[in-house]
Amino acid sequence: MPVRLDLDPHFRPCEPLDGEEIYPNGIFEFNITRLLAYIDAEGRFRAEFVPLDDIPLAGKSSGLNELAVATADLSRPVILAEIAPGRYNLIDGHHRVARARREGLLRIPTHRIRCPEHVAFLTSDQAYAAYVEYWNAKADETSADHPRSRRTRAGRRANPSVRRDEPGT
Repeated sequence: MPVRLDLDPHFRPCEPLDGEEIYPNGIFEFNITRLLAYIDAEGRFRAEFVPLDDIPLAGKSSGLNELAVATADLSRPVILAEIAPGRYNLIDGHHRVARARREGLLRIPTHRIRCPEHVAFLTSDQAYAAYVEYWNAKADETSADHPRSRRTRAGRRANPSVRRDEPGT
């Protein structure tokens, strides 16, 4: 079951400085420059090869800069952020994905950043509040699709595959 996020009253937006790369995903604007620095500093994010078919829309826009596509460094991992429980969106690497598609590659190196780790890189309080609301709505939908175990009158579980230490059981 996906976790729900609580609004942190001490949240501080990752406001962009001059020259920092930002990725706008609707209201959810991420500071890519600082997210990349975090990934590099942590040393625990291992790149995995992800099939391009798992990134269906990315790299197909006619608005991409053709020079940037032609010179994109395919050895540098793209970033997929978990935008909703189990659903990842490309937030860095559109030109690399486009080049990989054009060259007929099947996979691309990727960093998957799970929620809530990427939340700290939202650039405004408004984006943060909207993201928490969006995430929780999606988490609730996911939870509704996977009913929790029900206890019988005797207190035993109707579904023995659910562990007792899971929230809500």
